Amino acid sequence: MDSRLESMRQSVRNGAHRSLRRGPEIGILAECEREGLSWVRRSARLTRRMCEAEQVVIAPDERIVFVRTVQSVPPLYNPSDWIALTSHRKLHELGPISNICADWEMVLDQGLLGRRAAAQATRARLATDPAAVEFLDCAIETIDAVLALADRYARGARERLRQDVADVLEQVPARKPRSFRGALQFLRLCHAVLWMSGHYHCGLGRFDQYMWPYLKADLDSGRLDEPQAEALLAEFFISLNKDSDLYPGVQQGDNGQSLMLGGVRRDGSCGVNPLTYMALRVALEVSMIDPKINLRVTPDTDLDLLELAAKLTRRGLGFPQYSNDEVVIPGLVRHGYDLEDARDYTVAACWEYIIPGRGMDVVNIGAVSLPAAVHEGIVEGLRKAESFEGILARTAGNIEAQVRSLADAYRDLFLPPAPYYSVLMDGCLETGRDCSHGLKYNNFGIHGAASSSAADALAAVRKVVFERRTASASDLLRALDSDFQGYEAIERELKHSAPKVGNNDESVDALLVWLLDRFAGACESYGDNGRGGLLRPGSGSAMYYVWLAQGRRGMSEPVVGATADGRRRGEFFSANLAPSPGAVVRGPISVLQTFSKLDYARICNGGPITMELAESVFRDPGSIRRVAMLIRTFAHLGCQQLQLNTLDIETLRDARRHPERHRNLIVRVWGWSGYFCELAPEYQDQIVSRHMYALRASAIPLTAKEVIGHEPCARNDSIDDLHAVPGRPKR
Repeated sequence: MDSRLESMRQSVRNGAHRSLRRGPEIGILAECEREGLSWVRRSARLTRRMCEAEQVVIAPDERIVFVRTVQSVPPLYNPSDWIALTSHRKLHELGPISNICADWEMVLDQGLLGRRAAAQATRARLATDPAAVEFLDCAIETIDAVLALADRYARGARERLRQDVADVLEQVPARKPRSFRGALQFLRLCHAVLWMSGHYHCGLGRFDQYMWPYLKADLDSGRLDEPQAEALLAEFFISLNKDSDLYPGVQQGDNGQSLMLGGVRRDGSCGVNPLTYMALRVALEVSMIDPKINLRVTPDTDLDLLELAAKLTRRGLGFPQYSNDEVVIPGLVRHGYDLEDARDYTVAACWEYIIPGRGMDVVNIGAVSLPAAVHEGIVEGLRKAESFEGILARTAGNIEAQVRSLADAYRDLFLPPAPYYSVLMDGCLETGRDCSHGLKYNNFGIHGAASSSAADALAAVRKVVFERRTASASDLLRALDSDFQGYEAIERELKHSAPKVGNNDESVDALLVWLLDRFAGACESYGDNGRGGLLRPGSGSAMYYVWLAQGRRGMSEPVVGATADGRRRGEFFSANLAPSPGAVVRGPISVLQTFSKLDYARICNGGPITMELAESVFRDPGSIRRVAMLIRTFAHLGCQQLQLNTLDIETLRDARRHPERHRNLIVRVWGWSGYFCELAPEYQDQIVSRHMYALRASAIPLTAKEVIGHEPCARNDSIDDLHAVPGRPKR
């Protein structure tokens, strides 16, 4: 980066912009109550008041402008309203709509004036429908609020003699951008207003697809050269970090500013373009927590793209996260998504798959605790002297009961009206219907949490109690009740002598497959979710690998004490698809082979295979190629998602002791990256524990031959013979 961008980056990282913020001065609750405003009018009023309250801030050297100056989004409902609502309706998380993605391509193409015209046309057509008229009036109010904010910024730019900024803002977001810079400015402003409207985890979608036409036009015409374009993109990425700390999440950094790169187009052709590469290069150069980069791949993805992505992994940012088109798309189609829409998928805040503009999927209504289902099955089965098959039957029943309880709780889900979000979604203005009422897709996502820990527990009981008979049922029950105090020998045998997920060992891998199949079956058998959608099971765990082990206030999922895999009370469970903490595995290929056995078409809510790579991986000259080949192997084995993380364990330990030395240390937490020193202690502990067992360089293949035993025939060292890879499921 040049000195201008580096100075901007350091200023944002140092938090200099936070001095511009004011306290919660916008109190519109009394105003809404005094006027007797409906819920949808309150939402529109919020967007307008927040836009009106923003102060114009334009730094002398900025080209992509906007920074939030109003720190807090005010409440729209008093506590009694909220209590009355929640007494008979279920709310999702914080309440407002989140974890969906606007149709940025459509909005950029039409401009906000085009969206306004669409609303006005529908209003005239539906003039006798009071509900539709009210919604459309509210949508128009939010559009006018954003346009007024842009106009104030344009006037402020002229006053500051920044005619270049004024020229852009006089065009966007009112109309279709005329340049790449204009498209970035359009996105920066309209995306920020989503958060100002009370929404959160608002993604950026398929960035390289909808932005490439604007960049291509500038490059072809000579208005921009590549370095100038990269500088604009770097500034846009830096600007996203100005407001990251204002966006709610479980921990600082959990803000959902994710974007997707690569993949096929809606017609099935390859969507990789020069902006795909540019975005990866710029993310590497900027090296900040936002935006979170996701990359769609196939077994045929060029190695030069994978090697560029691997350089990001080496930087320790915790991204990109990889999704395999050849697995994800069929899974979405199986769950009722049209093929063209499935090809257009992006991710929500972490990894859950959503369709831009068309999806009102609620991707995280909660988690099924697979360790709890297994633990209860083991305890009750052993108490009643049942066979191992009896324990499995109890476990299956427990999984089904958890799924049904969770889904039943959300059958009467209330999503507050979202007129501004509706402006950015397909069909809302055209039908006069707020997106909170549902869109084309209205499925619920459920996490199948800590599957490896659960499978390890089943495998350990079968090995120790039923096969070797080195511990009796009563001894194991007493060991679990006492948290292994006085039963250390049983603890060691469970932990070290039983098979563990991640070694391509069929004896335990089959149990993993069985657990997730039972989970998927329970979701499939539930049927309609109450909003005209289905239950989408996934293999991610989000924060539940901590919560299910240590508890959390208000959590409905059961907390589990000591478990039959030799885990003590309070110790973390496995995260996403990963070996259990402390499990000894042969290497990354065996981990991939294990998880390749799952039927991902049934568990399509997402959930990455998560691997920690030791820093030593990247001390080898061929390290980047090794990691690129690992990504390619992941795709060829037919796995769904992959998340690679790397850090030096000693750096983490030093950051615990001397946080002032490591302010810029970025780590992957679950589906997002944050600054290590800003995380709560329990999450720091978990990250340290993960990296204690990081995989070494010697275990990562350098060539395809190392994986499949011969040189592949396909170009670019592609691993072509799928069935030659041990563990490859026959599909």
